[in-house]
Amino acid sequence: MKIGTRGSRLALWQAHFVQAELRKHGIESELEVIKTQGDRVQHLGFDKLEGKGFFTKEIEDALLAGHIDCAVHSLKDLPTNQPEGLVLAALSYRASVEDVILVHQDRVVKGKPFLLGDGATIGTSSNRRKAILHDLHPGLIPVDIRGNVPTRMQKAVTGELDAVVLAAAGLERLEMDFTGLAVIRPSPREFVPAPGQGVMAVQTREDDIEMRKKLSLLHHPVVGECTNIERSVLNLMQGGCSMPLGVYCEKDQLGNFHVWAAFAPSATDPLVRVQISQSTRAGLPERVVEELLTAKV
Repeated sequence: MKIGTRGSRLALWQAHFVQAELRKHGIESELEVIKTQGDRVQHLGFDKLEGKGFFTKEIEDALLAGHIDCAVHSLKDLPTNQPEGLVLAALSYRASVEDVILVHQDRVVKGKPFLLGDGATIGTSSNRRKAILHDLHPGLIPVDIRGNVPTRMQKAVTGELDAVVLAAAGLERLEMDFTGLAVIRPSPREFVPAPGQGVMAVQTREDDIEMRKKLSLLHHPVVGECTNIERSVLNLMQGGCSMPLGVYCEKDQLGNFHVWAAFAPSATDPLVRVQISQSTRAGLPERVVEELLTAKV
């Protein structure tokens, strides 16, 4: 089995994880590293890149052409509509879902939100993160940063920026060292993550039934239910990676679904927040979208 993946440390960690899971079922595989537009163009923010799927398109093209048998992606990088001929065969366990704010230890201001004073610089290229930061601490100055997890984290370690925002999942999977940094972990119910954050997706060809059967051994059904709601909201909002939209869904032990969502038309517009709970998934994404679009700030 040939597994397609990006070449960053985190992408390779994810691909090796899937390899190890497959090996538990007696399935051997090899990795094929593929460079994407998002890897090649490092000087532009996400909102400046053309189209959707700039971390996935080249890998999906290789899958459709038969050069690889499946692909491992971060679910939050995948457009909500699959290219014709491709399907998601499995979703992984969900790692810590929240965003983490890393503050250079000499820039900590006690008593302020996120331990940051007014005028502090904070690195992120995500419009969602910028919109939530603007809502919770309008005095911060967001600075666009690109690159892999260690590269972005280094901006705070060296003091080039006062702080950076990164996904907890990537930091934990890479076992990053937080020496010299204050670590703030806001609740995902307040600092609402990207749809699908913390989850790996395994994609394959729709007509390859044998491959789909093998990969389905890795699937986590509850993660599938919750992220399906999150991504349905994103799809109904007609958004991509650059939309200032956070959606997070939990399923409790009684089978009820709880959704938190946050949306702003742009990174500096007022943020609308919604929380909805119901006993079934039916109509839940539509309810969330209706409230997001009609709520008064």
